Amino acid sequence: MNTFRIGGDLPVHPLGFGAMQLTDWGPSKDPSAAIAVVRRAVELGVTLIDTADAYGLGANEELLAQALHPYPRGLVIATKAGQSRPGRGRWVPLGRPEYLVQQAELSLLRLRLERIELFQLHRVDPQVPFADQIGALKRLRDEGKVRHIGLSEVGVAQIEEARRIVPIAGVQNRYNLTDRRHEDVLGHCEAAGIAFIPWEPVAGGAHAATDGPLAEVAREVGGTPAQVALSWLLARSPVMLPIPGTGSVAHLEENMAATRVELNGEQVARLDAVWQGTRREVRPDPGGA
Repeated sequence: MNTFRIGGDLPVHPLGFGAMQLTDWGPSKDPSAAIAVVRRAVELGVTLIDTADAYGLGANEELLAQALHPYPRGLVIATKAGQSRPGRGRWVPLGRPEYLVQQAELSLLRLRLERIELFQLHRVDPQVPFADQIGALKRLRDEGKVRHIGLSEVGVAQIEEARRIVPIAGVQNRYNLTDRRHEDVLGHCEAAGIAFIPWEPVAGGAHAATDGPLAEVAREVGGTPAQVALSWLLARSPVMLPIPGTGSVAHLEENMAATRVELNGEQVARLDAVWQGTRREVRPDPGGA
């Protein structure tokens, strides 16, 4: 796989791993299995792992450290803050500057890091001035506790507002074959050289059925629908860094094999047309990724 340099100086392979599914409401119910998955991800060439302080109420970060510390050379652990968890299944943005700084300090402890390579604002808190939220991340960067700053679920105007305060290295928005509402954000990131990190990169639904377009193309290329969906993303833009997540080693291996699936121009165009039939079915943000 080719590499992309986050922030211009942090090389990662374009297919990463989203760790959210490794933990539940608190620690993993099967930590041995979860550790096996993340270790296998690194064996398969993953160099970008995405987590968050809110995943498992901190247990997700602790599990990554248990599985991988001391971290292999070149492995980037990206984490996020800015979502509180007042109850199971509940995600509430919380962007008060003192809270963001506190959570960054806790992430450093749980991950056993001296510096977080990519620290992302999990969601924009509408109750707190956006400049104050970005200012807190800038202070962390100025203090050397964070190397690069990212945003999640933002629009072009917010990216530009943030960039007037501090360089933005990554944007993590939901984006996949049937949810392409952030096409303008992707284009903006591509023009600016900002990493675009799509969460939920493999969507389910009718398009993935055995008689759907993904399965049809998968049969043609000798892959699976999930592999085709990821291959389409990887071909979509040079700044694209998908982070598919799973709690299964077999599913992980299937996802990583997507880098060997090649689509021709006609197949890409056929898949592009899927969006035309689903663009009115925009699902709400569940808040978790």
